[in-house]
Amino acid sequence: MSAAMFDENDLYNRIQDHFPLHARPYQTAGAAFDLSERALLSLLARDVGNGRVSRIGAVFAPNTIGASTVAALSVPQARLDRVVERINGDPDISQSHARNGHRYNLWFVAGARDRDTLDGVLARLADDIGQRPIDLPLEREYRADLGLPLGVTRSSRRAPPQRPQILSTPEPPDLDEADWRLAAALESGLALTPQPYHALARRTGLALSETLARLARWRSAGVIRRFGAILRHRPFGYTHNVMCVWNVPDARVDAVGLRLAHVPHVTMCFRRARRLPAWQYNLFAMIHARSAHELTNTLARFDAVGGLADAPRAVLHACQCYKQRGTRFGGALPEF
Repeated sequence: MSAAMFDENDLYNRIQDHFPLHARPYQTAGAAFDLSERALLSLLARDVGNGRVSRIGAVFAPNTIGASTVAALSVPQARLDRVVERINGDPDISQSHARNGHRYNLWFVAGARDRDTLDGVLARLADDIGQRPIDLPLEREYRADLGLPLGVTRSSRRAPPQRPQILSTPEPPDLDEADWRLAAALESGLALTPQPYHALARRTGLALSETLARLARWRSAGVIRRFGAILRHRPFGYTHNVMCVWNVPDARVDAVGLRLAHVPHVTMCFRRARRLPAWQYNLFAMIHARSAHELTNTLARFDAVGGLADAPRAVLHACQCYKQRGTRFGGALPEF
């Protein structure tokens, strides 16, 4: 099969979470589609260059490698650009979005090696901006983002399990300094070279076999939730990014969240801490939709989910993505 004949959707559906831990991973991944190593590397270089693909790398389960949180600020429009510049200049901030639909209009993800360090990140932001962000740590996961389903089978390819269940959080591993170097080396993704794990091993100071073994252990234990191509939603046609939030009684939120996780086009569903009186909501669902019609249909389905019809709700549409990359934990790496 020539590079011009294969289905890119099929390729990306596979390598979003089935990327090989092999000395020549691009050769192995391409072989399943009759693509040469060189052809796959060229395709990925093109799509990293044009912004369709963020990186080839790891998505860690929350709070297994380091600590992270979602946070938000209420920023007047006249100050928004200046506040965004401060936030995006912070290496501990991995994502930031402007959202309309609530007075908390600037949302971001912050991460650090541990919770104490993360608290320091938020405190410095508060000092510089003049406002303490609302800090909304994860409490439960009902559906995790397992990648961007592409093509005609997107509705069924990544469906949640038939039996609803709260997603378990892996026990955080006991990390040695080599593990931290490995996590840090993964931040920018694998090199687009025939032997990317060799380069990763050199940056980490481990043998190739040990580097691959540690990655395999993390993936098997669920510490790495997904390993492969990290795609950007909008270039692949997912032009509607909406966060819906509800205030659901604590005694019912798990049951409601498990039902909500099964609604088509919900990509993530989780429970986060309330911050009263500023933020009353504890149940979150992310929607990534390809059209206004798809989004409207998904929103309409929510009222049919038991326990949601009468719950206080807010719908926050992403109107601008300012920053999006993986969390950074390692800082500068020593040379080996």
